Amino acid sequence: MENQIFELQYAMDTFYFLVCGALVMWMAAGFAMLEAGLVRSKNTTEILAKNVSLFAVSCIMYLVSGYAIMYGGDFFLTGIAGGETLVEDALAASKENGFGGDSVYSGASDFFFQVVFVATAMSIVSGAVAERMKLWAFLVFAVVMTGFIYPMEGLWTWGGGAVFGMYTLGDLGFSDFAGSGIVHMAGAAAALAGVLLLGARKGKYGAEGQVNAIPGANLPLATLGTFILWMGWFGFNGGSVLKLGDMASANSVAMVFLNTNTAAAGGAVAAMITAKLLFGKADLTMILNGALAGLVAITAEPSTPTALQATLFGMIAGVLVVFSIITLDKLKIDDPVGAISVHGTCGVFGLLLVPVTNGDVSFSGQIIGGLTIFVWVFGVSMIVWGVIKAVMGIRVSEEDEYEGMDLVDCGMEAYPEFTGK
Repeated sequence: MENQIFELQYAMDTFYFLVCGALVMWMAAGFAMLEAGLVRSKNTTEILAKNVSLFAVSCIMYLVSGYAIMYGGDFFLTGIAGGETLVEDALAASKENGFGGDSVYSGASDFFFQVVFVATAMSIVSGAVAERMKLWAFLVFAVVMTGFIYPMEGLWTWGGGAVFGMYTLGDLGFSDFAGSGIVHMAGAAAALAGVLLLGARKGKYGAEGQVNAIPGANLPLATLGTFILWMGWFGFNGGSVLKLGDMASANSVAMVFLNTNTAAAGGAVAAMITAKLLFGKADLTMILNGALAGLVAITAEPSTPTALQATLFGMIAGVLVVFSIITLDKLKIDDPVGAISVHGTCGVFGLLLVPVTNGDVSFSGQIIGGLTIFVWVFGVSMIVWGVIKAVMGIRVSEEDEYEGMDLVDCGMEAYPEFTGK
């Protein structure tokens, strides 16, 4: 009887991992639609090609080297993961720690759940460098980011490894439940390094310091992308509970879903009000980024806040992201979709919120952990971007930028019937 109960728990936790992983994979569609809506029509096909390609590259590179670096599992050559075990062995290990006390699931399901997080981090980079980066330069960076840069900081955080053998972040009181820093801030750090070397789009900033708006071509698509991301985030945060096969975990999953949703709602409302006060209009792009800001902020710890706290956290993030976008524009850091502000600024904010509701976490641990992730990802990314720039270049020519990335990189237009040619 005990074995049957345990096998049921094993099956349920494995299935839950797979379903949540599929939801997170669906976020790739969200990023694709969001970015396709916020770039100009002449760059739509290229941004879609980037999103499909980066997902495929992420899956292969994490299989080849990423998972082995981060967790020690080897799927590529042997098909065996560090967490893979027979049910009898899993039952014996669980008994040592108290029956049902630990998550028990297929190692393959763990790999699948982890690999879609890697792709999420890389998707963040895509939007920030949109409309002026060479497609193949971007994909070369994706190979290094997903096969080495992200797995190394993942080893030091979720993998439990010591940072260059010096200190363990967990021992310092660092915690990041689902990846505000490990995934989102890391993606934003890599994006920032690329944007600084890449430069702004032509015409974005005037000689007198003015900021010229470059509207996206399809706001309905951008809105659809935001809703897809909002939905996928339930798998992102909910799956990070790591199990479902007991009452405590089921209750935790329900609370995570509730807080994830209400943080996004709070972020959207607060960003809308902030935009109205600052610009006199309910700016849709700010509303969309406000919802995403709330989602990023709650990701670091969605299980311990009350629903009221989660709503307030999301609202603060919604205000913060508007001012962050304005500030980056003043600094002439051109980010067409606001990815650095959403995932970077609000990722840091999310890390700093954790000790407010989780007494086992320290502010010093969060700061040291956040700095470790940022310095590693930003520093190595700057080196990799610099090497790519020296070898093959990262920016298209001024003529190609004017013509549009669709024809230059893909040889086709997303909306050919509307070009008038």
